[in-house]
Amino acid sequence: MKNFLKTTVAKEPRVELHDKLNLTGSEISVNRLPAGTNVPFIHSHKENEEVYIILEGKGYFIIDDEKIELSKGDFIKVDPKGERQLFAAKDSGIEYICIQTKTNSLEEYTAKDALIK
Repeated sequence: MKNFLKTTVAKEPRVELHDKLNLTGSEISVNRLPAGTNVPFIHSHKENEEVYIILEGKGYFIIDDEKIELSKGDFIKVDPKGERQLFAAKDSGIEYICIQTKTNSLEEYTAKDALIK
């Protein structure tokens, strides 16, 4: 059995990598919103925080009634209870990756988790 899986993401509005990569510790999605559109719902989570990585374009979040502008290169973490909705700008679509993980589940990371040969 190989110790890796690889996939390619097509230019679709939303691709969830959970099943494509058999993820067991996070959910990752690649998302595209055309100019002037938005995620069609406000949501929060019970236990999972989300990190959004803006790849292209611009837009904004409404998080707990606060407007946060977004553009290429931005990273934003949203706590589970944060009520959020993402919008593309009227004149620009937005492409982003969303990484969802259980809050406080990270025990080891970077060099602390590495086994150096």
